[in-house]
Amino acid sequence: MKLIIAYIQPHKLNDVKAELAKAEVAKMSVTNSLGCGEQKGYHESYRGVEFEVNLLKKIRIEVAVNQNYAAKTIDAIIKGAKTGEIGDGKIFVIDLAECVRIRTGEKGNDAIG
Repeated sequence: MKLIIAYIQPHKLNDVKAELAKAEVAKMSVTNSLGCGEQKGYHESYRGVEFEVNLLKKIRIEVAVNQNYAAKTIDAIIKGAKTGEIGDGKIFVIDLAECVRIRTGEKGNDAIG
């Protein structure tokens, strides 16, 4: 079992969701996030005062999958999120020790679905 965490550009969310649906991955958690990486932010001016904005808006997607879905989930996220420009995002893959479905008490691969 794997937990796949992806940080992507907000405007690419619908494209990523569409690619995940094509890959038959429907279960995900999506949250708004702020962060910085190689983009390093930008400078802005408000009423003549310059300031640096270095925390940029991102979307965090979390998907828990069985081992046989991990590669196609990662490929779908890349296909939907990639623009070829700096700031496309990152994907982290973490081993899941356990998963429990609260409603039925199922554990492991059966709980992920």
